[in-house]
Amino acid sequence: MTTIEPILEGRRSQPDQLIEVLQDVQKICGYIPQDAMKTVARELGVPLMEVYRVANFYKAFTLKPRGKNVITICTGTACHVRGSDLLIDQVKGQLNIEPGDTTKDGLITVECVNCLGACALAPIVVQNESYLDHMSPAKLRKIIDHAKGKKKKEASDAQVQS
Repeated sequence: MTTIEPILEGRRSQPDQLIEVLQDVQKICGYIPQDAMKTVARELGVPLMEVYRVANFYKAFTLKPRGKNVITICTGTACHVRGSDLLIDQVKGQLNIEPGDTTKDGLITVECVNCLGACALAPIVVQNESYLDHMSPAKLRKIIDHAKGKKKKEASDAQVQS
């Protein structure tokens, strides 16, 4: 794995660097591939099971490729009470995927998280690190259309009106 060689420079045989190395691998690859986990385990001197455990435990890591656009729906109490379940239904209906999945064209990954810590803005959705507050199914539909390359002006309007 020549793509992760620069990440390992100066970190070999340093097990305490595991999380930082995995963060860097994910930044470069977009996720943490199996081959990279094996290389990291060998080079840091950490059992492969430990690398997998850490990569699987932290929500910030993903073990499968993500889409070009990542849409994260908060399902915490405030968001749930204010309709996050309707947002999930919108995604399922419009994209024909379940949370945790990526569309076949690789454009959109949808994830759900327990809380984003922005309860006053509920329901909240994050699209590629942009927080979109007071989300509704109609606004989300426009955002998804925009992510798919459709109705760009309407999606931009949905973000501005938030």
